[in-house]
Parts: sequence; structure tokens; C-alpha cells
Amino acid sequence: MYDIGRSKRAAQAFSLDDVAIMPTRRTRGIETVDLEWRIDACTFDFPLVAAPMDSVMSPATAIAFGRLGGLGVLNLEGVWTRYENPEPLLDELAHVSDEAEATRKLQQIYAEPIKAELISERLREIREAGVNVAGSLSPQNTQEFASVIESSGLDFFVVRGTAVSAQHVSNAAEPLDLAKFIYELDVPVIVGGCATYQTALHLMRTGAAGVLVGFGGAATSTNSQVLGIEVPMATAISDAAEARRDYLDESGGRYVHVIADGSMGYSGDIIKALACGADAAMLGTPLARATDAPGQGWHWGAEAWHENLPRGRRVQVGQLGSLKEVVTGPSHTPDGTMNMVGALRRALATTGYTEVKAFQRIDLIVH
Repeated sequence: MYDIGRSKRAAQAFSLDDVAIMPTRRTRGIETVDLEWRIDACTFDFPLVAAPMDSVMSPATAIAFGRLGGLGVLNLEGVWTRYENPEPLLDELAHVSDEAEATRKLQQIYAEPIKAELISERLREIREAGVNVAGSLSPQNTQEFASVIESSGLDFFVVRGTAVSAQHVSNAAEPLDLAKFIYELDVPVIVGGCATYQTALHLMRTGAAGVLVGFGGAATSTNSQVLGIEVPMATAISDAAEARRDYLDESGGRYVHVIADGSMGYSGDIIKALACGADAAMLGTPLARATDAPGQGWHWGAEAWHENLPRGRRVQVGQLGSLKEVVTGPSHTPDGTMNMVGALRRALATTGYTEVKAFQRIDLIVH
């Protein structure tokens, strides 16, 4: 603990940039590494989840990501559930370069109401492609569209917000009873974000299948500037991993997956997140760089279009290659922006591990 003047004390926390992985005495052949990720009744080829952001996931890219072997999550309060054909709007937005004008344009686009029939239609489209179906809503909209979610044949439902708690108190509206909602919904729920041991433990006690650690947004988020809130991801993931272990004992063997959500800009960030204890990583910025991403080289999160208090920027991330090249290669860049799966496989082999569960026990150094 550190003293801040005479009246405040603060704990030290570490970001992913503050830590590194040291190779061990053993290495393995890359062909021996198994990245398979099992959560609930589903199995994926690698532990990567595509973030429910309109610049990243459309029904088409959710299907493509699923076919590559990961889990694509569609934003059910984004443009794909507000407009029958949002592509002209995305094209128009891609040609707006002024930041203030882009924020006003985003607010205008997202002022259109969410349509329940479009939620059903988009999820049906993904389901008929034969991949796992996942959709996301903020806590504020989850209750309103609960009946649609229940009838849509989801494999996973994601409740994702800047900071989600199991005990939200409000005088303005009836808050979402997360434990009751999860109990009554016959679909595995992934919920977050959170940043502390106690919050992660509370969310695990609601019955969630997975907990998102971090606040998402990453390069597009200005939460630190606007709200003073920032997540040191290495510490947050480690704390949530400890909550997972304690809850495993408390519940008599129920394992809740920890999913890193935020600061996942490069393959090295994903690898260090898993080394800190995460079971999987949720990707936004890396996938927004794909040539087939709906953002067309631009990236933004839900914070960017808030009607009263925008606290995120639409940023230009560029276009590097196809979604397949970004996820599984081959890469033609040397900076960790392509072939995320190949980099993860190489890191495990170089440090002597053949699976992520064992890799979570690797030692880290602070530099």
C-alpha cells in the first residue's frame, strides 16, 4: 500500500504492459500445443471471443469467426438490430474524419430504437449458418428484451457494460436482478465487466458461466478522462482468477471462466492475459483491423455514442488483412497484429506448455 498524502492509501496495481513472461527450461514442438477451450457444453478451437462491437461484428463476421473456431458475439443493441440494412450508414460513417462530427453522427445513428424482430432475425441468420450463436445486451436493456432472448436459440448470452455488479441499486427504474435472470434463463450467461476480486466473486455467485474482466473499449475508451475509471488488467485478471479458485471451493466444484475484456490490442496482450489467469480473451481492436470488419478500418464502442455523456472515441485502426489472416494467419506484419492464434500457440510451445490451463501457472516478472 502507498500513502497518498495523510488521508488516502492506495494499492499498487499492474497493467499488462508492466509484466512479461520468462521462458522456462523446457520447450515443446508447436504441434504439441492444444488450444481447445471448453465452456458449458460448447468447445472452441481456441480461447478467443469476438467483442460485441458494431465495428467488429456483423452477422456475417460472427459467422466467419465461428467457422474459424472462435465465438463471435453480436451486439443486440447495435446497428444490426436498429436498421434493416445498416451498411449505407456504416459506409457514410467511414467517410467522416472529424472527431466531433463523428460523435454527433454516432449519436444520431444510435437514436433509432432497437427492434425485437431484428434481434430474432439476426440471431436466426447466425444459427442457420451452423455456428455457435451469442448475443450481447447492456444491463439496462436485458430485462426489456428477455423474452426475445429466451426464444432465439442462443448458445450464450452476454450481459456487457462498463461496470456490472450483482447488486445494482436505482431509484429511477427496477434494476436487473442478475441472479434471478440467470436462474430463469435456460442459456449460459457471460457477464461483466468487473475489475476486483469481490465484484468477480459476486458475479460468479449469480450463476454466470463466465465473467468479463475489464471494461472493454480499450483504444476507443476515454473512461479514464471522463470518469476517472481505469482498469490495470494484469492485477484485475489475477484477482478474478483468485475469486474463481475460491468460488470453486465455495460452490463444491463449479468452475466459472474468466475472460479478459480490454487492452487486448496485440497478440502479446492476449498471451499475458492468459498467463495472469484468464481462460479466454475478448477481442475488439485486433478484429476491427480486418478488411472484412464492418467498421472499415474504424473502431468504436458503446461508450462512444452515449446520448448524454459520450466517453469513447471512434479511432482509425487501419486495415491489415482478412479476418482469417488476423485470427489464424498467415501474418505479413511483425508487430503482433495478425495471426493471434499462431502467436498464442508459439508462446505456449516456447515456454514448455501444451495447454492454456497449465500455462496459467507460469511465473511472471515485473519490468
